[in-house]
Amino acid sequence: MSAVCPKCGVAVVQGYVKCPKCQSVLPAVRRGQTHAGAGGTTAVGGQGMPVLPLVVGGAVALGIVLFFALRKDSAAEPPPAVPTDPTEQPDRATEPVVVAPEPTTPDPTPGSAAPAPTAAIKALDRALKKERLWSKVEVKGQRVEIRSAVCSDPGMATVLEAAAASLKSGGLTRLRCMEQSGAVVFERDL
Repeated sequence: MSAVCPKCGVAVVQGYVKCPKCQSVLPAVRRGQTHAGAGGTTAVGGQGMPVLPLVVGGAVALGIVLFFALRKDSAAEPPPAVPTDPTEQPDRATEPVVVAPEPTTPDPTPGSAAPAPTAAIKALDRALKKERLWSKVEVKGQRVEIRSAVCSDPGMATVLEAAAASLKSGGLTRLRCMEQSGAVVFERDL
């Protein structure tokens, strides 16, 4: 079906809002009227905005916001303290007791105590990295443990020989080289 433009009298297909010839606004068709030959660029008699997708989308967004707003991290917040004594006032905050370390007095005789092995370990780690023998160096008691995939490499032996004296002066007595899996490749005294 077609309508007639009231201004210029041209036949216009249903669905147009403006006349294609004179661009005047056409009279609106009432909602609920449908025409079999409706065409053009606008839909006449449509049902409007769908409500169900909007409601579902809003509910999902609200659920996500509530999930992140109401979740609690159990490790970040300790449970509230329950007073054991009924006469104790619950609004009083308990402060943790801080124990200060005891002051150390310097040893009057320099060099009497064994030096810490940290400098020797750091030097060994740097030397291994310089030679691109990627390893993890740790101290376990008086033993140096090296975890590396290249324990049997000849370059490893030369670096360890060069560092043996400084490791021994640091108070370390044994050296163990292990594969990444934990298998011991060699172990020796320093």
